[in-house]
Amino acid sequence: MHRKHLQEIPSSGSNVSSGFAWDWESGRTAELLSGMGVSVLRKERLGSENTPQELLVAACSPHKKQKVKEKDFVIVRRPRLLREAEPGVSWDALPDELLLAIFAYLPLNDLLKVSMICKRWHCLSFDEFLWQTLDLTCRNLLPGVIGQLLPAGVTVFRCPRSSIGNPQFKTMKPLRVQHMDLSNCTVSVPDLQSILCRCERLENLSLEGLVLSDDILRLEELNLSWCDFTATHVKAAVNHVTSKVTQLNLSGYRQNLQISDVKTLVERCPSLVHLDLSDSVMLKPECFQYFHQLIFLQHLCLSRCYQISPAALVELGEIPTLKTLQVFGIVTDSSLQLLRETLPDMKINCSHFTTIARPTVGTKKNHEIWGIKCRLTLRTPSSL
Repeated sequence: MHRKHLQEIPSSGSNVSSGFAWDWESGRTAELLSGMGVSVLRKERLGSENTPQELLVAACSPHKKQKVKEKDFVIVRRPRLLREAEPGVSWDALPDELLLAIFAYLPLNDLLKVSMICKRWHCLSFDEFLWQTLDLTCRNLLPGVIGQLLPAGVTVFRCPRSSIGNPQFKTMKPLRVQHMDLSNCTVSVPDLQSILCRCERLENLSLEGLVLSDDILRLEELNLSWCDFTATHVKAAVNHVTSKVTQLNLSGYRQNLQISDVKTLVERCPSLVHLDLSDSVMLKPECFQYFHQLIFLQHLCLSRCYQISPAALVELGEIPTLKTLQVFGIVTDSSLQLLRETLPDMKINCSHFTTIARPTVGTKKNHEIWGIKCRLTLRTPSSL
């Protein structure tokens, strides 16, 4: 009987056509594989990335009888199981708020590096939340650097002893800077003016050691001591300083500060509380009459104004609001003791240095400016 069945199967050498039809029931597939010890893969766990498109279409359509030609073979790679999701969270999936919190821990060098990763990170790295304080002490700031960094939302800018190139601001939008230290910087007058004209919110400004243009902004505390000023510059300063200033340091002008300049200054700035005119050798007791007009004056510095005699200083005791008087260099020790006995309600020579608009007090490692710590600072000296 078995032999008869074998005889009914055509041999490959016979003249019977090699084309024949498959009539295989799909339900028998699982039964056959089970008998061979192979389990059937679940349909939902199959991946289709390695399956030819023709077979995918055939798998989705109802089974039909297909004619297979001799020597017509198709090699199909077995579909892989879908990969399990990798652990962790992609950086792209993090919300902006979380990325900003992470960027807040980066120093300035690294923050500038991440700004070049992609457009999204560039926008986030220049968010005003990250740029409230900036310290660029002793740097060589190339043209365009100031114009890019200050508009990012900087409110406290510390930049003493630096070389500042052309800011190259791209907009006339006002800056948010409130406290700025540019002491002993190397900067041209036009470039300095382009910075100051955008700082409408300035409260504290130190320009010690600079050449300043003739335009001074509305400030409450201003340090213009020891600048490379001529007599013309000094006159421009006292004629343009705002009437709102309450603390002013104009020390170190030797022969360039005249009594007429003091008169102009008092008329323009009636709200002065702290005034330092030290090292102005042209001042004489004749200028005391103008100090009497300052009804809020509490602290006065006239150190090394050598044309003022110790005896003339007694007249300053008639200013009811005056609390401290610094006159180093013009009174001897014996004269100082006598002056203190004559003016018992006034502290005389209690401090060698003025604190007017002095942004930093302490060691060089101190990164504070008017008591505000600057978070963003470069680790090593470099050019920007």
